[in-house]
Amino acid sequence: MFVAVYWWRVHPGKEEQFRSAWRRGTEHIGRIYGGLGSRLHREADGRFVAYAQWPDEQTWRRAFDAKMAYNDPETRQAFVDAIMDAAPTPILTMTVTDDLLR
Repeated sequence: MFVAVYWWRVHPGKEEQFRSAWRRGTEHIGRIYGGLGSRLHREADGRFVAYAQWPDEQTWRRAFDAKMAYNDPETRQAFVDAIMDAAPTPILTMTVTDDLLR
């Protein structure tokens, strides 16, 4: 299993718009590219951080190289519109060695 970690700062008042678009986009990415899902977190400083799971690095790389594109312009626009700042690439990419999550 492979994971990628991303972060975003969202415009004040657009948190729910961001979360909704993130959920829809994540579902599209899973269906199209084979992602295993993701968890969205909120840091104390307000940033949103997502941890996305993939079956392997090659599957993630194909999706990343395709810019995780999906055919839902409304969802993509809502996502982009909500973002104030973001890491340009994943802040971490890692291969899972031991998994004790339930």
